Amino acid sequence: MPNRLVGETSPYLLQHADNPVDWWPWSPEAFEEARKRDVPVLLSVGYASCHWCHVMAHESFEDETVAAYLNEHFVSVKVDREERPDVDAVYMEAVQAATGHGGWPMTVFLTPDAEPFYFGTYFPPEPRHGSPSFQQVLEGVSAAWTDRRDEVGEVAGRIVADLAGRSLVHGGDGVPGESEVAQALLGLTREYDEQHGGFGGAPKFPPSMAVEFLLRHYARTGSEGALQMAADTCSAMARGGIYDQLGGGFARYSVDREWVVPHFEKMLYDNALLCRVYAHLWRTTGSAEARRIALETADFMVRELRTAEGGFASALDADSEDADGKHVEGAFYVWTPAQLREVLGEEDGAFAAAYFGVTEEGTFEEGASVLQLPGEARPVDAGRVADVRARLLAAREERPRPGRDDKVVAAWNGLAVAALAETGAYFDRPDLVERATEAADLLVRVHLGEVARLTRTSKDGRAGDNAGVLEDYGDVAEGFLALAAVTGEGAWLEFAGFLLDIVLEQFTGEGGQLYDTAHEAEKLIRRPQDPTDSATPAGWTAAAGALLSYAAYTASEPHRTAAEGALGVVKALGPRAPRFIGWGLAVAEALLDGPREVAVAGPVGGELHRTALLGRAPGAVVAAGEGPGAGAEFPLLVDRPLVGGAPTAYVCRHFVCDAPTTDAGELAAKLGG
Repeated sequence: MPNRLVGETSPYLLQHADNPVDWWPWSPEAFEEARKRDVPVLLSVGYASCHWCHVMAHESFEDETVAAYLNEHFVSVKVDREERPDVDAVYMEAVQAATGHGGWPMTVFLTPDAEPFYFGTYFPPEPRHGSPSFQQVLEGVSAAWTDRRDEVGEVAGRIVADLAGRSLVHGGDGVPGESEVAQALLGLTREYDEQHGGFGGAPKFPPSMAVEFLLRHYARTGSEGALQMAADTCSAMARGGIYDQLGGGFARYSVDREWVVPHFEKMLYDNALLCRVYAHLWRTTGSAEARRIALETADFMVRELRTAEGGFASALDADSEDADGKHVEGAFYVWTPAQLREVLGEEDGAFAAAYFGVTEEGTFEEGASVLQLPGEARPVDAGRVADVRARLLAAREERPRPGRDDKVVAAWNGLAVAALAETGAYFDRPDLVERATEAADLLVRVHLGEVARLTRTSKDGRAGDNAGVLEDYGDVAEGFLALAAVTGEGAWLEFAGFLLDIVLEQFTGEGGQLYDTAHEAEKLIRRPQDPTDSATPAGWTAAAGALLSYAAYTASEPHRTAAEGALGVVKALGPRAPRFIGWGLAVAEALLDGPREVAVAGPVGGELHRTALLGRAPGAVVAAGEGPGAGAEFPLLVDRPLVGGAPTAYVCRHFVCDAPTTDAGELAAKLGG
């Protein structure tokens, strides 16, 4: 019998709709049921492409005995962390505070007032490595609830009080300046892995936002060290197993520090951020490798993640069926020498094994290897490589595919819009700009819809029930602003302004601090407020960047003031934890540079417009258009006449404008090109 999850839009919740566990979605009714029955709540949080979530589901939630115990002694609530990042953030903070670590699946036991009192992540079906079995945990919690209720209440009250005391009033006094940025760069240099690129040890995550900061810092200051770290890290990832050498696109992270073996799930947000970073690296250095990776990653997103409605799906699973029909991590992606020979023949099979680092011992499990480019840069027959790649890719298409999480997340689609718009503009790929525009259209039609508030997710063209959070507003506004710059369509600037006005009204507190949920949002045990950039830009820093760009486009003082107020947190955290505020540091670079405002009175897609888009000045905003209506689309174009009847560019910053120019070379020089 299906449970209450059967009517949900989340693919993750739907995966659990046939469990014998009597799951509830997160709702007031679930907690009312727990109150009525006088039982605790089991809160289980995960997401569709999470490997260990699948493992625990199979071991415990599909087990009739475990389910019967849960149904008798608990009200069980299942949450997709990607649909409800606010619920996830609040309880993950409690888990990390109590245990020193976190992760998914997240398992939390709550009172009927939603106050947490016992925590964990994955629990095995039998006791293992000092960890109790899930059944033992359930029995222990149930006994504590029945026999030691006062103690449970005290623990829950103490945890809630501790969480409530963690609110950030503001991030620091004033905006980050040269000193904080220099200290952040020094901190990154200390953590840099000179041998393999990237920062820190294993597991190693793609540091897209820190790389964006390094590229912007180089553009503003000429720091060769910053550029070297960015370029070497991008090259190491591009040649490693974290990058899909056949189909393009990046996996979530590398389990080792050498980028060899990935955790195979592919997330939209990683690929959107990295696509944009590699495009910016090409813009900075002209690297052919960076150009190839940017385009292949863009093509991967369009080919593998685009939905029928024009949006982009959230993720591809790590697991898929192997030759024996078992669900195995990485089965879709790994190869043995024998499999290469089977597809390519003896000679080309040996060539491919050498080229992609496929060994008899294997670099992964059971003698299989993850494809990488381990050799030094050396001359190869490019035609032969292309032929081998195409044949292997065709053969791989015959394998059972990883599952796809089809829900469309507003924030991540905003990141994809920005990446595809810019990549399409840089490399003369109007099809990519069209895909960006279609995704942006979906965000307006479905996610904004009639309610004039962003909805967090949609699936199959139907909006979900959950309100957008700060990162949705910040990242979607960022995408719209990038699209406005590329297409010259002022409607996208207008939509961005609409979203950012809601940020000012609904997400901003006194002193410039920002909250992850709106003033009018559902009240949780604490109002989430996380300024750190992790896998994606924090809502806080995403909003700061979009507010700053919008202010540069419109000369709006309230948006500029809000951006500066939000950047106080970067002043506080940048010198101490630069790896975890990379996007905030990138926005700080834009602030230190102005950012510059570029108005091109001339045709969209013309030489001056293209030159402006390729300018390296951090966070520069670009408006292009011609004719009397251009100023109505973009305030930057008001009173910008042609010089001598020719297309003309104007570059301004800090209320001071350079002399107008009709010369593309001169414009490039003004923008660090």
